Amino acid sequence: MIHETDAADIPALAAELRTALLRAARRLRVERSDEEISAGQLSVLGFLHREGPSTPRAIAAFERVRPPSLTRTLTALQDLGLVERVAHPHDGRQVLIALTGAGHAAVTLTRSRRDAWLAQVLSGFSPVERTALATALDVLRRIADS
Repeated sequence: MIHETDAADIPALAAELRTALLRAARRLRVERSDEEISAGQLSVLGFLHREGPSTPRAIAAFERVRPPSLTRTLTALQDLGLVERVAHPHDGRQVLIALTGAGHAAVTLTRSRRDAWLAQVLSGFSPVERTALATALDVLRRIADS
């Protein structure tokens, strides 16, 4: 049942939401295409799939990680054949990171598996529950983008 929450309830709501989001994210991580790809690596692949070839600096900023950490991630992804380094078209001093065909396939397969799992779960929800989730999407996106 949906009800208004006053300011005194915010800490309890935050704790319950955190727990629910972490459990849902953990469950989604199970539905990935390849056990060799970590959640962090998959996040980088997803970014490149959405944004296209990007500089390591842009990827690190989006992922909110330090460049040395991202360098290790990119090296691992390159060793797996999922990304490649390409020349920047306008700045010869920079390099772009791009998905390979195998990288695109890994992202597409993982998204398909995750979407299928979620669709199966959602099919067991009532129309009212699905409407509540659809309404909450904007709020969840704002939380994720904050």
